[in-house]
Amino acid sequence: MADNWVETTAGELRLWADEHGEALDEQGARLLLDLVREEMGLTGLGELTPEGVRELLLEVFPESVVAGTDEVPAVLDTLRGLVAFLRDTGAVPAAAAAELAAEVERAGPEFAAVVAEADTAERQVAAEVIAGLMRADGVALDDQDAVEAWVREFEALPEDERYARTDEYLRQTEELVVPPVRLAPEAELAAAARASALTGQVLALAEWTGERPLTEHDQLTEADAREARRALGLETPRASGQVEDEAALERLWWAAVEAEVITAEGGAAAPGPALAGLRSADDAALLAAWLPLFDAVVVPEHDPEDGLDAIELVQNELTGVLIHLYEQEEPTPPGELLEALRDHVAESYDFSDQDAMSALVNDAFSLELATLEEWGVLTPAGDGGCALTPLGVWGVRELLLADGFTAPLVGELAGAPAAALVEGLTWHRPDTADEEITGWLATHDAKDAAADLLDVMRTGGPGARNLAAAVLHRIGPEAALVVRAAREHPLVSPYAVLWLNAVDDPSGRELAREEYLWVFVDTVAGMLETAEPAEAVEAALADAPPGAELVAMIDELWRTQHTDVADVLEALGDHHPDKATAKAARTAAYKARSARRGARGGV
Repeated sequence: MADNWVETTAGELRLWADEHGEALDEQGARLLLDLVREEMGLTGLGELTPEGVRELLLEVFPESVVAGTDEVPAVLDTLRGLVAFLRDTGAVPAAAAAELAAEVERAGPEFAAVVAEADTAERQVAAEVIAGLMRADGVALDDQDAVEAWVREFEALPEDERYARTDEYLRQTEELVVPPVRLAPEAELAAAARASALTGQVLALAEWTGERPLTEHDQLTEADAREARRALGLETPRASGQVEDEAALERLWWAAVEAEVITAEGGAAAPGPALAGLRSADDAALLAAWLPLFDAVVVPEHDPEDGLDAIELVQNELTGVLIHLYEQEEPTPPGELLEALRDHVAESYDFSDQDAMSALVNDAFSLELATLEEWGVLTPAGDGGCALTPLGVWGVRELLLADGFTAPLVGELAGAPAAALVEGLTWHRPDTADEEITGWLATHDAKDAAADLLDVMRTGGPGARNLAAAVLHRIGPEAALVVRAAREHPLVSPYAVLWLNAVDDPSGRELAREEYLWVFVDTVAGMLETAEPAEAVEAALADAPPGAELVAMIDELWRTQHTDVADVLEALGDHHPDKATAKAARTAAYKARSARRGARGGV
């Protein structure tokens, strides 16, 4: 019955409200009851204590519910109604109900402050998203008329369309990012494209086709298709049957037509405008003609509504395979790729005979890998693995960029401003980040570089400070004068002192305890910006003191004058493996939030 107490209590609340003539926000009451059960673990409303009231209002509700400041009075009135219900029904003694009611009034102003803080943060995030949407639409944010016109048009859209556009923007900014890669020189890429079997096959098809008549659907006749397969060498032992032979030719035909190497219209074929580019001795022209061919063959988009055979199904999933290879640091075993593809196919498609289709998919996938290798896109690598060739890396990156991905290149930050360097480093792995920093420092005067990095530390958030400080530590003592001058800024001072100590500058000194604690919080807060909380905590613990020493430090941390100290302590409380340490962190997080609310309220 314990699982049903929310439903039972909600029904009793309705009866109580009717009998006493009380206005009851049933939806709001049910929300609070659900929070009491699911987040606080109570098995009945009568278990609520004054301490529980504070926890509900100041911790559970703000963390679980997005609410505006205008909703605070209604939430408090609903909670007052719940307390009155407990009193009138005798669920708790009158004295206990009075203590609960008094706690609601005491915690009310703090609750309003917490919601206001969260509401402000939500509005700031919303403003940043709206600004990002405007920039994506080409609106200059300093053009007030253009901004107002965009807002009017956006607000006039149906609600579901506004949500869809916002979701798409967030997906692109948060998910469409791939790791940095190195590109081969253009001449090397062009040489690989000329040597690609894809190029050779399409050129041979275009030359063989010439200006011959086509069917009403602008395809080769059956007789011409058979002859074309023989001429192009597609009827080979590798193909497992006539269907595969026909599919290979059809794939090349439509790729050549789509890439405009062949023109097919009005029932006749002719050389297309891209044919000259594919034959060109100019490297840039050749690559510009080859890329649409690559796009057409690896993104075929066979329509599932028409029914898919195993080959078409695998080809539909090919871009995911190529992106996976693009993102890997090491060669990938084909079996790992196949397993991922099969899992995705099983989730996305419904087959009456999964085992038979699985076997067909295996064969089709092996055939596809062999084809990509022939085309110069894949190469065997490592111990039985495969990897993209330089041509494959370039081709996949071009397709990713066309789809809105952020696809950085190693070395492109060398001439960037310090702020752009720091922002760009967030996409890099440790090895390529080190290479970027080396390249950037090589193009900047040491004093100027230090000054620019210190500016980033003054104006950026914790993550930017962490990265900028790491780059600063790669600069030698010649920047000492600049760093000494930065010691007066509160956000920079501890990092400046650490740098001065590292270069044995005479103005260095030991960090004060409060500075050490502040740097710890700042470091973990920076990790939380780009990593999952559990990962950030695991990384932070690698350099944190052990056992009782860490517990003692946590007990001090809540007093640290850092805006993110409560979030850092909360992450430690949620993810520290030791229960006692986690509990100490949660307690400290509560103290930090209470202290901040008290300071804001002038207490």
